[in-house]
Amino acid sequence: MSSVILAHAEEAVTNPFIPADYDIIWSAVVFVVIAAFFGFYAIPKFRKILDDRAAVIEGGIAKAENAQAEAAAQLEKYNQLLAEGRAEAAEVREKARTEGAAILAELKEQAQAESARILANAQTQIEAERQAALVSLRAEVGTLAIDLASRVVGETLTDDKKAAGLVDRFLADLETSESAKAGQ
Repeated sequence: MSSVILAHAEEAVTNPFIPADYDIIWSAVVFVVIAAFFGFYAIPKFRKILDDRAAVIEGGIAKAENAQAEAAAQLEKYNQLLAEGRAEAAEVREKARTEGAAILAELKEQAQAESARILANAQTQIEAERQAALVSLRAEVGTLAIDLASRVVGETLTDDKKAAGLVDRFLADLETSESAKAGQ
């Protein structure tokens, strides 16, 4: 028996890389079962999961592109509104400057008119006061002239007619002497 075992051992030793027939058959059966499991069940599941993920990713990319396009459109709209707002603000500023200049011119005109009115009133008041002073001065000068003439002439000038004539002559002489001085 030892020779049978030895012969069998020699045959096994001679080709160590080739397995026995039953190992190959059972390995092939297990391989086919595992390949069928993966081919009919696992790989389609993985493919479905990967396709779903790809669809979700593509949908997300599409949404992102749409959102980016919407954001770009909104940005363009915002920039347009901003430009319109700036243009409108510039118009308002220019209008305010124009109105301010008009108001300033109007106020200057009113101030000049008020100044002219005040000046005219002052001149009128000065003229009235000058006339009042002139009348008062004439009355005083007349009284002084009559007193002086009374002393010089030696007679009393109580007669109003004589006194008025004397005062008028004195004032006329005074005016002619002043106009002669002004003419020189």
